[in-house]
Amino acid sequence: MNLAAEGGYQLFHLGSTEWALLWASAATAVLAILVGFWLMRGVLAADQGTQSMIEIATAIQEGAMAYLKRQFRTIAVILIPVAVVVFLTSTKALQPEDMRGLTGSAGLSSMASAGTFRTLAFIAGAFMSGLTGFIGMSLAVRGNVRTAAAARNGSMADALRVAFRTGGVAGMFTVGLGLLGATIIIMLFQNTSSAILIGFGFGGSLIALFMRVGGGIFTKAADVGADLVGKVEQGIPEDDPRNPATIADNVGDNVGDCAGMAADLFESYEVTLVASIILGVAAFRALYPEDPKKWVIGIIFPLAARAIGVLASIVGVLMVRASEKDKSALAPINRGFLTAGILSVIGTLALALLYVGNTAGSFTTKAGEVVTTVTNPGWRMFAAVVVGLILAQVLSKLTEYFTSTEHKPVIEIAESTRTGPATVVLSGTSSGLESSVWSIVAIAIGIGVAIGLGGGNVQFVLYLIALSGMGMLATTGVIVSEDSFGPVADNAAGIAEMSGEFSGEAEKIMVSLDAVGNTTKAVTKGFAIGSAVIAAVALFASYIDIIAVEQFGQAKIDRLLATGQSVYLRVPINVADPKVFIGLLIGGSIAFIFSSLA
Repeated sequence: MNLAAEGGYQLFHLGSTEWALLWASAATAVLAILVGFWLMRGVLAADQGTQSMIEIATAIQEGAMAYLKRQFRTIAVILIPVAVVVFLTSTKALQPEDMRGLTGSAGLSSMASAGTFRTLAFIAGAFMSGLTGFIGMSLAVRGNVRTAAAARNGSMADALRVAFRTGGVAGMFTVGLGLLGATIIIMLFQNTSSAILIGFGFGGSLIALFMRVGGGIFTKAADVGADLVGKVEQGIPEDDPRNPATIADNVGDNVGDCAGMAADLFESYEVTLVASIILGVAAFRALYPEDPKKWVIGIIFPLAARAIGVLASIVGVLMVRASEKDKSALAPINRGFLTAGILSVIGTLALALLYVGNTAGSFTTKAGEVVTTVTNPGWRMFAAVVVGLILAQVLSKLTEYFTSTEHKPVIEIAESTRTGPATVVLSGTSSGLESSVWSIVAIAIGIGVAIGLGGGNVQFVLYLIALSGMGMLATTGVIVSEDSFGPVADNAAGIAEMSGEFSGEAEKIMVSLDAVGNTTKAVTKGFAIGSAVIAAVALFASYIDIIAVEQFGQAKIDRLLATGQSVYLRVPINVADPKVFIGLLIGGSIAFIFSSLA
């Protein structure tokens, strides 16, 4: 058995155009990392405020680093045996016999070589995922006091700039390391790159699991503990210096919402790319069964689109600047996010038209009749990415509506406090249940539109769904920046409260930034969950696709595709079928909407 059954070998040839795009992607990734260092330098050069503020920030830094060191030691113990399993479960990645004679490399000739490279990729993915979280959190616990110092000087614009650029460091390293790792693997392994990318993505997923879940548990335990001791038992306000648990509370904000989310989005960033690459060659084999030169487009397009998104994210992060007209920090943040989205649309359009093109896919029947598979593939792929970008904007606005202090749901929850804690809990739960329904509906519509764009070609439909998931995460650099901005602003407000040196305009600035930070944290959680839903559809589809190759053989599948037929595995309920998945989403949301209305 060879790795064709795992998406291990894909038949394509990298031409001069493809190599140019690969080098451009690598250069873009390096640029993002350099921008991250530049942002880091600017943040660390900012004023740290008074000695009291520095002492409080130092305590938060020590607590956060102690947590990460302990977590990484635990992960290392588990990482080693998992790496052994990854090695032992690897198999040869040879060019299948029914593909011999066509262009492409021979592949990885032994289990030892395949296992070694996949295991190294697994370790690299784990290292890069952990590194994004570590760097992001390390700067977050230093940017918090600098944000507070800027607010103490009475400048909301300066405080926002320091806080958001602190988050921007995590954003740049997330997209830079993710894109660089994937590009290098494709350059080195070419036809067997998907087998190696599986290890890379799995390494990122493993670290994300520990950092997201472990950090989340620590965050909530510290938050609830601090509130119980301070607010409930002693009747003192949040972040009061008399409550020692406030340090643990502020540490938790960083390890959960900064380090954990950065690793989580790094994992989603890689998983959607891996799914797109596995489905890409299958999709273009279905579109152009008689033109092997075009099959490589399915792999290079997602990578190049990611590079465009990285460039757009760099501009978006730098665009976040408050003007005198801005009453809230949310307005400039939204402008930066929207700018990145618009630039991604323009860049993706150019890539789709100039690289993919709109030559209709076709095949010739035995009778000599030319049958068209799909028309205008370039426009359809561009539209799928735009669907993801629009879905990201929609989820952002939905989350903002349900979590911002300026909109009805939060105002109603605040008003319910007049009648006691029970009504607050009920009102908040009802609002949360309702918010999830509209997000599910938006995701279902996005998947449905991608299905419609596929023109009835099953393989192409699945590829377009994967591309829409990539579109959602095209501006990951800005998304991670928004998420890290939350704990930085929250910590800055805590430092301001504990130092006792803030009043008047400075205090108002910190309260405003803290409120906006809570909204941006909620928004980015929506991105992470929404992209994971679409990634699940794409991963189910890629799994079914490569199982079909193992069951039928590539030659038989090509014969079916050459007659306009689709390849399906007969299963009772096929969760890889996007239409079935949409039904599951809508059906599951019904209970939520009725519960919220009750």
